[in-house]
Amino acid sequence: MRVEILGAERRRRWGDKKKLDIVMSVGIEGATVTEVAERHDVTRQQIYTWRRELRRKGLLLPSGGPMFLPVDMPVGQSEPRMGKGTDRLSASLVELQLCCGRNLRFDREIDLATLTRLIHAVEAA
Repeated sequence: MRVEILGAERRRRWGDKKKLDIVMSVGIEGATVTEVAERHDVTRQQIYTWRRELRRKGLLLPSGGPMFLPVDMPVGQSEPRMGKGTDRLSASLVELQLCCGRNLRFDREIDLATLTRLIHAVEAA
């Protein structure tokens, strides 16, 4: 028996970076899952599966969870002036307002893993 394949092969391999780009494009400028799926020639179910897979790998945060944004802080500027009653410690603290209405203050030298665990703990309380 002879088999002949006509047309392009449909099975494609997607890297985590490309999957994340596709999943994150949902909601941008109101794009729905259906629109994103059609744009990238995949099924809606693939996008939902990728979203679940990326969350399990820790590459995508659960919906409504904390999100880290890049902060551009100029380097080499003089220390901020501190008023009466403040100390050097308060100048090195960063304050983060969480979506639950709580504020979190931490040293700017904190590592990302510790900060992530801290945010999850505060949000769960």
